[in-house]
Amino acid sequence: MSTTHAAFEQQALIHRKDLYAVALRYARNHGDAEDLVQETMMRALSAWDRFKPGTNCRAWLFRILTNSFINECRRLTRERRWVNAGDPVISPVRRRAAADPESVFVDGMLADEVHHALAALAPEFRQVVTLADLRGLSYRQIAKQLDCPLGTVMSRLYRARRQLESQLGDYAKEAGVVRAKELRAA
Repeated sequence: MSTTHAAFEQQALIHRKDLYAVALRYARNHGDAEDLVQETMMRALSAWDRFKPGTNCRAWLFRILTNSFINECRRLTRERRWVNAGDPVISPVRRRAAADPESVFVDGMLADEVHHALAALAPEFRQVVTLADLRGLSYRQIAKQLDCPLGTVMSRLYRARRQLESQLGDYAKEAGVVRAKELRAA
């Protein structure tokens, strides 16, 4: 462990409980408070080289926490979202990203043509393609999750892939994903 990380652990991490208490008052939600403390610690670690040894680390961390909270509130205001007293401070979009970061990442990588082709599939076909090809689940895991026979999963996946192949064939050639002769051979 580097001396920078060791110094950070000795001086900053000891204040996590205090930071959490204030974050909980700000956010009024345990999950959001934990996220706020985590973000504060990440920002503090990335800016640790700018911290002046001998100054008040606790006050520095609370300033980062407060600024993070204020920035989040400003972002929500810019998005024209009204936050009621009981509503969580973190936006639903960010909450979804935290709950399922993989699907958010994959959604961002898919082209519009692929999104349209997936949307055109029947729901039962779209479901198995999403679980198998985008989330990487096995046939058995999909069958268990959908509570249907393994053969049904295999059949739906085969049919869904053929439909996607016919809809996205030209796009795949243009994008250089497959060559024309590979598409004809399939």
